[in-house]
Amino acid sequence: MGKDYYKILEVKKGATDEEIKKAYRRLALKYHPDKNKDPKAEEKFKEAAEAYDILSDPKKKETYDRYGEEGLKGGMSGENGFGHHYPYSGDDARQTFRMFFNGSNPFDMFFGGAGGNGFDDDDGYSAIPGYGFGQHPGVHKHSMKKTQDPPIEHDLLVSLEEIATGSTKKMKISRRVLNPDHRTTRMEDKVLVIEIKPGWKQGTRITFSREGDQSLTTIPADIVFIIKDKPHPNFQRDGSCLIYTAKISLKDALCGININVPTLDPSRTRKLQLTKVIKPDTKEVLPGEGLPLPRQPTSKGDLIVKFDVQFPDTLTKEQKEALSLTLHN
Repeated sequence: MGKDYYKILEVKKGATDEEIKKAYRRLALKYHPDKNKDPKAEEKFKEAAEAYDILSDPKKKETYDRYGEEGLKGGMSGENGFGHHYPYSGDDARQTFRMFFNGSNPFDMFFGGAGGNGFDDDDGYSAIPGYGFGQHPGVHKHSMKKTQDPPIEHDLLVSLEEIATGSTKKMKISRRVLNPDHRTTRMEDKVLVIEIKPGWKQGTRITFSREGDQSLTTIPADIVFIIKDKPHPNFQRDGSCLIYTAKISLKDALCGININVPTLDPSRTRKLQLTKVIKPDTKEVLPGEGLPLPRQPTSKGDLIVKFDVQFPDTLTKEQKEALSLTLHN
């Protein structure tokens, strides 16, 4: 007479997939030879794995239910009456265990049951929502707690024009997600939409909670995007203010000049009349031409104009005498 796989898993014939999973989980953890040193534990571990392998597979289960172990291993098929025989060796038991626990070490998740006899018969486990493991209340003094993977951070380059008006960024990520069986995983692409608000400062962090790789044993990492200013050809940023550096000659610095200062609007410039002597530390301020204030986007910072005075490399004797005479007067 063949093996009774339902009896091995301690479930009734007609048990649901979830009941079969829970039964195998309990027995696999109880009799795993790395944890249970009883001489009979390894054989029970192998039997439980074989029973689960059959009863969790609809085709194998159908054949077993109709023809028993002899029919399954002798080559009977639930559809045609004949087919390939079903082999299962002791080495397959550990592979079944690894696949069931998604390649992880489930013993790291539990505090009790690590002694020489493995898990007690009274140990009970229920599913953690969304993952398939949990701890029965009152079984162990210590509570099981899943840790979260560290956040995954990415710099997000944003132009000053985008900061000035606000914009929408769409970032495509690839992550590993759990399949419905909560054991195996697959790669999945996902688009994260980031709404850039006017005036956001450099260093602003946008967090997408738990959008990292999914795993049976850990909480997915947060995905964090950090705002970084994209280099601009005309401006540097200082908070909500913009800094523009105008290059002028020494003559213009001394005698005065009118310059056109660009703004973030490429179709508009601001005229700046310089009549006083421009020194290296001179600054001119154009109010309201900067970036929106983060907490009051209808108001803006200033546009600060600095000057880079271009000194000549050499002067002729005549130029020196003329300059000396002018300065002394």
